[in-house]
Amino acid sequence: MKLHFEPDLDYQHDAIEAVCDLFRGQEINRTAFTVTRQTADNVQQELGLVENAMGIGNRLTLRDDEILANLNEIQLRNGLPPATSLASSDFTVEMETGTGKT
Repeated sequence: MKLHFEPDLDYQHDAIEAVCDLFRGQEINRTAFTVTRQTADNVQQELGLVENAMGIGNRLTLRDDEILANLNEIQLRNGLPPATSLASSDFTVEMETGTGKT
């Protein structure tokens, strides 16, 4: 997936910060996930954990209480009441129609 953002839209920048801040403290991990590509001579060339259109291997090491603390900070920053617990580890990004989500 490729995302395109207009550089002068503060609300898009705020949304990006909110999503990234949810995972503040997450360390970069090296996992067993690898990405390979087919070379001209039909030999697989290993790229390791290089970013490409397929993604990057990683795993979440933050504990639920750390994610909740990050979430509470984001909620308070945006004038929302802080959650007391995490119902799940699934999050959505919600913005008004016409704000450039797509």
